[in-house]
Amino acid sequence: MQDIAELERRITAALERIGRGVEALGAAVPVAGPPSAMLPESDFALLNEALDEERMLNAQLNERLRVVHQKDSADKTALTEQVAALNAQLAAQSDELARLRDTVQALNGELDDLRGLAERGVTEPEHINQAMLIELQALRAARASEAEELAEIVAALNPLIEEAAHA
Repeated sequence: MQDIAELERRITAALERIGRGVEALGAAVPVAGPPSAMLPESDFALLNEALDEERMLNAQLNERLRVVHQKDSADKTALTEQVAALNAQLAAQSDELARLRDTVQALNGELDDLRGLAERGVTEPEHINQAMLIELQALRAARASEAEELAEIVAALNPLIEEAAHA
């Protein structure tokens, strides 16, 4: 970006020099014919050379600006993809958390029922089996959540490992 600012400064300074030169020539030369006939050949060549140099600098500046825009566009696309991936990951974690909450709530309800039956001295195998099934579901949900978290960690580490391997 500093190069672009420097090129802009140089172009502006050169255009001002050219403008002063044209004004000086316009004041010194009477208007009596085509401009090329009024200018000495050496001044005309110098002005053409300065104009060509400024055109070249302008083309370089435009090319650099185009490259900067392309890079910014690529960076924006990459960041947009990262945000989309993070949003998808957040949604998956939210779903998993909701499943875990539902399972824990069901497990707490079944445990309350078992506790009430135990206080009355009644033990029914049906309730014990139901509590065991809900607890098993809770363990499976916790295991799935941990597996998903590990998969996310591995996915985050893989690019770093590949980068280190290439270096």
